This record gives sequence, structure tokens and C-alpha cells, in this order.
Amino acid sequence: MAPMIAEVITEHAERMPDAPAFFEGDSVMTWHEYAERSDAFAGLLIDRDFEPGERIAVLLPDGPGVHAVFVGIEKAGLVIVGIGPRAGDAEIRHLLSLTGASALVTRPHHRDDDMRAFFEKLRADGLPLREHFVVEGELEPDDPLFDGAAAADASLIEDRCLGPNDLWLLNSTSGTTGMPKCVTHHQGRWHYFHELAQQTGELRRGDVFMSVLPAPFGFGIWTAHITPALLGSPTVLMSSFTADRMIECIERHSVSVLAAVSTQFVMFLNSPALERTDVSSLRALYTGGEAVPTKRAAEFEEKTGAFVLQFYGSNETGVLSGTSTKDTREARLTTAGRVIEGMQVRLYDDTGNDVTASGTGQPACRGPATSHGYYQDEAANAKLFTADGWMLTGDIATIDADGTLRVIGRVADFIIRGGKNISGPVVEEAVMTHPSVALAAAVAMPDEVFGERVCVYVELRDRTSLDLDALTRHLADRGVGKENFPERLEVVAELPRSSGGKVAKGQLREDIKRRVAAESRSA
Repeated sequence: MAPMIAEVITEHAERMPDAPAFFEGDSVMTWHEYAERSDAFAGLLIDRDFEPGERIAVLLPDGPGVHAVFVGIEKAGLVIVGIGPRAGDAEIRHLLSLTGASALVTRPHHRDDDMRAFFEKLRADGLPLREHFVVEGELEPDDPLFDGAAAADASLIEDRCLGPNDLWLLNSTSGTTGMPKCVTHHQGRWHYFHELAQQTGELRRGDVFMSVLPAPFGFGIWTAHITPALLGSPTVLMSSFTADRMIECIERHSVSVLAAVSTQFVMFLNSPALERTDVSSLRALYTGGEAVPTKRAAEFEEKTGAFVLQFYGSNETGVLSGTSTKDTREARLTTAGRVIEGMQVRLYDDTGNDVTASGTGQPACRGPATSHGYYQDEAANAKLFTADGWMLTGDIATIDADGTLRVIGRVADFIIRGGKNISGPVVEEAVMTHPSVALAAAVAMPDEVFGERVCVYVELRDRTSLDLDALTRHLADRGVGKENFPERLEVVAELPRSSGGKVAKGQLREDIKRRVAAESRSA
């Protein structure tokens, strides 16, 4: 049976107590401190009479402290409710209500909110919150939170410890529309994921990881909380992301494995800091979470000498396929890699028929990396699973005879223009070849004649400009099909992000609806 992360931390603390577990800014948390701080938090929870299985919500920045809190909750036999650091008041309230959390762990302030006042308002509104734990820093022993509290006795922790198949974490979908759902996680699925990562990325104990992803989400969980701990490797974290600072940290700590969504590594490439910084320590970039722009991924490999790797899957499904250091560059950058045999991947059409033999459909899987579905949400689970129990991804993909999977787009990421499906990621890939474009997001624009037309929102590089005519001339010169031409261009200072760090296309869809409606009223 695979050891739980809490057990792994204890082993590292005994074997290499002074070795670094986390770097953040100028601070270091050693393995001994990791174990000590998580013990202290577990003791606090047990002392306050939380019963095994109760949910503890955590809303903290992406520093070492959030991981110590997670492990403390695990040691106390409780369930983590991970709330992303970008969450707004409505999302926080929704997640607390949905999970029935008994306690909330925060800094004194979140954005501009006084969290003590916010907590009291939540309680007054009837949420079943008993305790508010206010963490001043990274869960240091002198934090006022621990005044009068004792670390958990080892025997108490042993009596309450979770197993690899027990509910351990609830995190929210990082979807771009509506209120999030909560995905159920057990550590066993992430151990399986870790073994795949070790094989495909040739990961080893000597690696230095850097994860610039929100800790509560799947990508952040395995790259900052699971894999580095199982290897006994240090992880570099950023409580507040900027591309310049990420690049400086890579040089400072000789980072060898970087984990970032596509948006973040594109910002890395656009940063002037790259030209004055040595990032030659990088050996691998794990990316994904959205369509990987092929041209920019190739540029990343050329400028750093690192492999660009990815796993394809979701917070719900885990991993269905992946690329490896053994793959050709074309396979790494233009496909989602080989299907993982143990995940039993199939393809379904929109009526629920198995169309794996035809090679095109919505991927679904049933294997050790899957979650147990959504927490207390029968309606959502009915859409997540097929009638015969296979978990759907929400994408459209092809699988060729060699087992290579290629994602065409999201089921909800097609723009249906006059009955023709236009893939948003395909449009974005084409638009991002323009030298002025830093990031692009294509969404459906309402149209009385065609139903929908293609609208693209872009962030531009510094000191550049762009209009629709110039963009379409560029696309025509590159031979891009007219069906993938944007019909409207909106230039914005910054594309909105969802809690998981992806572009929040739901906000853009609502924005273009408002713009079109306002223009119609004024016509």
C-alpha cells in the first residue's frame, strides 16, 4: 500500500530534517519544519474537537503554509476543501455551503476583504462554520494561531490517519462558467499519476520543482504537493505570480522541472527578463490545462533546451494520455500523447454510443486515476458519467491506430456558425501566430443570421497595435481557412482568468453578449 503524504513528510523529517522542502521568496521551509508545522495544525484541529471526516476549507496563498495546513488536516483525519486564491466572495460562499465545511482557514485579508468580518457574516447567514483559523504567515510556530495549543500526539494521528482510498480533498472545478462543482479526491489516484510522471518525464530525487499553479487544483496538487514529496525534492512556489519573478526563481534555485499552464509559459516567453537570465537548468516543462500553442511551445524548447511535456485529462478524470521525453518533438507539441492503457480510454458520440472504432468522439475513461465524481451533486454526476459508468472529459478528440490522442476542442468550446462547428482553440492557435499577439481567446458572438460568429479577444505585446483587417490579412497570408477567421476583434489589457489560472471564457462570452445587445439597442 502506498504511503500517505503525511507519512512521507514524517520520514523525510527524520532522514533529512534540514533539507529544503519549499522555497518561496527569501523563505525556506525544511522537511523538519514541514512536519512540525503540520503536526501543530493537526493538534489544533483535534484540540477543537473536529471529528474525522469533517470538512475544513482552506483559502491561502500558494506558499509553503498552504501545504503544511493541507498535511495537518490530513493528519487529523479531516477532509480538505481547497479554495483557489482567485476565488471571489460568491464562489467562496458557494463552496462552503456545498461542502458543509465546519471551519475556514485564511489570512487576515483576502483581496480587499477583512476575512474576520466576512466569516462572521457567513455564520450569520446560516453556514455551519464553527471555527475561523487566521494564519498570519506560513504557519510558523510563533503564529498567534498556536497560542496555548500543543502539537498532535503521534498516537492520535495514527488513530485518525486516512487511507489511500479515503476522501482526502474536495476541490472545485476550474471551469469558466457558472458556480463550480466539487471534485472528490483520494490520494491513491495521485500516487498513480506520480508513477506515470516519473516514467514519462524521467523525474528523479535530484530534481528541483517549480509549480506556479494554484495549490488546490489537480495540476497544482501533483506538481507541488504529491510528486516532489514522494521524491523528496524541493519545490519553488510563488504566492503571487509574475513571469519576471518566475524566470528569476528558475535561475536562483536551478529549477529543473517547471509546471505552468499554457498562458503562463507564453508570458514567460514574452518577458524581457528571459534575455538576461540563465534558465539552462530547466529539463522539463509540464503544461496543459488548455490548448498548448504549438509554435510557442517549440520556441520554449529552443530557448531553454527543455522538453515540453503534458498529460491530457481533467480534474475529474485524472490522466488519459501523455507525452514523454522519448517522443519526437512533433508528437510532444502537436498531440496529447499516447493513451495510457491502464485508463481504458474510449470515445463516445453525443448520443452516448461507443465510437472508439471510428477514431473521433468525446474521450471517456475508467481507471485508477479517476476521481469518485462530484461531491453531493447527482445531476452533475449524471452528466459526468456515461450510462455504463465511464467518466467523460467534455472534450472532442481523435485517437489514431497507434493510440495517439489529439484534442480537437471542448464540447463547449465550439462556435457553431450557420451549422458549422468552428474550434475555438484552432482559431486561437492561428491568431497567436501574429507577431503583435501575446494571448488570444476565441468565443461565440451572438448573430441573428448565423446564430453565432467568431469573436477573438487578444492581449497585445508591449508597444504594438492590431486591428481586424491587419489580422485577417496576416491569416490569409499564412493560408488559414476563412472559416477560422475572426469576425470581430476585441483588444484588452488583460484576459480574465478563472480560479484555475485558465482564460475565463465564460466572462468573455457574457461580455460579447452585452456588447452586441448594447449595439443593437443603439442602432
